[in-house]
Amino acid sequence: MNITISENKRYFKKNNKNFFYFADTCWSAFTNIDLDSWEYYLQYRRRQGFNVLQINILPQWDASETHFNYQPFEKDNDGFYDYFHIKQEYFQHARKMCERAKEFGFELALVVLWCNYVPDTWANKLMKSKTMPFDAIENYIKKVHETFSTFNPFYIISGDTDLENQSSINHYRKASHLLRHLAPDCLQSYHIRGRMVELPEEIIDEIDFYMYQTGHSAKESDKEMCYQMPKYFLTNYPVKPLINSEPCYESIGYAGNMYGRFHQFDIRRAAWQSLLAGASAGITYGAGGVYSWHEYGKHFSPCIGEGFDMPHPWQIALHYPGAWDYSDIKHIFCEYKITDLNPRQDILLNETKEIRIAEYQNRYFIYVPENTTIKLKIDINDIESITILDLETRRKEIGNKYKKDGICCLEMHTFGHDVLYIVELKNI
Repeated sequence: MNITISENKRYFKKNNKNFFYFADTCWSAFTNIDLDSWEYYLQYRRRQGFNVLQINILPQWDASETHFNYQPFEKDNDGFYDYFHIKQEYFQHARKMCERAKEFGFELALVVLWCNYVPDTWANKLMKSKTMPFDAIENYIKKVHETFSTFNPFYIISGDTDLENQSSINHYRKASHLLRHLAPDCLQSYHIRGRMVELPEEIIDEIDFYMYQTGHSAKESDKEMCYQMPKYFLTNYPVKPLINSEPCYESIGYAGNMYGRFHQFDIRRAAWQSLLAGASAGITYGAGGVYSWHEYGKHFSPCIGEGFDMPHPWQIALHYPGAWDYSDIKHIFCEYKITDLNPRQDILLNETKEIRIAEYQNRYFIYVPENTTIKLKIDINDIESITILDLETRRKEIGNKYKKDGICCLEMHTFGHDVLYIVELKNI
């Protein structure tokens, strides 16, 4: 059965059951992975609870070098793609990979046109020779539909794109309209450039859910994007499921050639701050080395305009510990039957935006990245119980509340790093 959207338009459903979009990022799967490695990857990610795979249909522009030669189009005399001549074996190979993924229970989120293939995007301006002609879109989309629509995928019309020029918007909308006609039951969205929130009105009207990405910048001014961006979507656009589709990847180098990498705590903080800010339809994990499918001895081409450092090979990156932290998120959502979280920063009295608080039914969920006393603008007598979950060790502690100067306070926890407070309220 197809994935559908809930009546309140905040989350997904599958077979009439709540569906938390829990994706792994494997952009370069169709070009870089042999079937034996694909089997191992699917087996491991399934065990971790992932239920969606994000894949680029066309070759990823910053995929690692590979000894395979999977090409979607014939090449012209200059060595560039001839988009009017599709190579059938490429799509046959991709279909076989999708069939196996579906057998393991994964849903597919397939990017139709990454930004480098579309005119007048920020990436295409650096790679003019790779532009797909407007007249080639229809034939390509027919092949996409023929190959993938039987799997009822999420169609992600764009990849990492800006939408500042009408020519690029026209490309995307043509692809979107064709797929909407051919596969009307497949949900659509756009994967937009990091820290971008502005969407053209015509695109807002046509998509089924929102994807934003906080991305891989380590600048201080960008750290708050995890909670500022969902606030913008919830405030300015019609209600639709909202997902941070690309928080910082684990162990990826900082963007812009900055020295340093994002680690387990960084990606965990990005996820929880996004979710409690209202982007609660799901979350996407990414590992540097997996999305580009890097191997020892192969060249890694830094993303043009981003400048990421060299990744570990996929065999190491696949086992980064942060993927298990994201798996815990899915388990928590299932345990408490969370469908949508409503931000409640209005009741937090601490003078920081880093602590995030949201409400669902009769509970407050509070993410605390660094230990401190939590001060709340609520009646202390309304609290039934407090459970504190150490997000690093997965241990649980019974929390304590007290009143000081008329303010409801939650006592500091005893753990070493970030935690989630789960505050049960009385049935009043």
